[in-house]
Amino acid sequence: MIVNLLEVIAGLVLLIWGADRFVHGAAGGARRLGVAPLLIGLTIVALATSAPEIMVSAVAALRGEPGLAFGNAIGSNIVNIGLVLGATSLIKPIELRSATLRREMPALLAVSLLTVSLFLDTFLSRVDGIVMLMGLVIVMIWLARLGIRSSGDDPLIEDFDAEIPRHMKLWAAALWLGVGLVAVLFGADLLVDGSIEIARTIGVSEVVIGVTLVALGTSLPELAVSIVSILKGEHGLAVGNIVGSNIFNLLAVIGVAAAIEPAAIAPSVLSLHIFVMVAFTLVLFAMTYDYDGKSELSRIEGFALLVAYIAYDVYVVVENV
Repeated sequence: MIVNLLEVIAGLVLLIWGADRFVHGAAGGARRLGVAPLLIGLTIVALATSAPEIMVSAVAALRGEPGLAFGNAIGSNIVNIGLVLGATSLIKPIELRSATLRREMPALLAVSLLTVSLFLDTFLSRVDGIVMLMGLVIVMIWLARLGIRSSGDDPLIEDFDAEIPRHMKLWAAALWLGVGLVAVLFGADLLVDGSIEIARTIGVSEVVIGVTLVALGTSLPELAVSIVSILKGEHGLAVGNIVGSNIFNLLAVIGVAAAIEPAAIAPSVLSLHIFVMVAFTLVLFAMTYDYDGKSELSRIEGFALLVAYIAYDVYVVVENV
């Protein structure tokens, strides 16, 4: 058990560091090639930020444990909204002034409902996986068009512009991209291996480990980015980081797992986890909707999200351990 925990910790360290380097290289290289900062942030950075979840999904599916991948994707979305945005807005209320982000929110809701519809027959086939990966391509194209058409005074542009590396040589970008990818791959392998053994040792399903331990670990980069962003006053980036990551978590992470290893859906996913994820998404949509003219995630709302996340996690642990 101790060895398995050390594997998980080492895997998380490699995943977090590797993801940071991967994003650094991808964003810096794209900027060097002349891609606009907003376009980089909406597409390349959002996808690269989900690299830990995607790699964990692929490794778990190749090992014949797609339940871990599904749990990771669903759990990561719950962590991102409940823990990350909840904790971040407790530090400082998050203002949502970006019109681009307000257009992304319905897309996240639509992708969440698509996921539910594919889960309802209790089996994710390879066709379902391909549908989700096609949806990923469509969303990437839509985000690219959204980035091109967005107003030049959108505050999200300034946020991305401040964070994306400047003047990075292409060889340096390629180096960090490669180093980050290798670190994420090895980290994912260690994390999956340790998590599977822990699940077997304590007698719980891979789904439970996925929605709790693995989801929390792979969401740590998003937590760090959102907290640093809000401290810098980059409110759009604090929320945009989560919205983009959640969209890619569902389409890419579940899509990759299902395309590699079609599998039956565990009853607990349909009866609890997927609906908790949709509920968090709907609540976030309602909280950030500009119905009172403030268009912000307040400390009270953040506290409510955090309490709901803790209650969900405690319930899952108590019921399964």
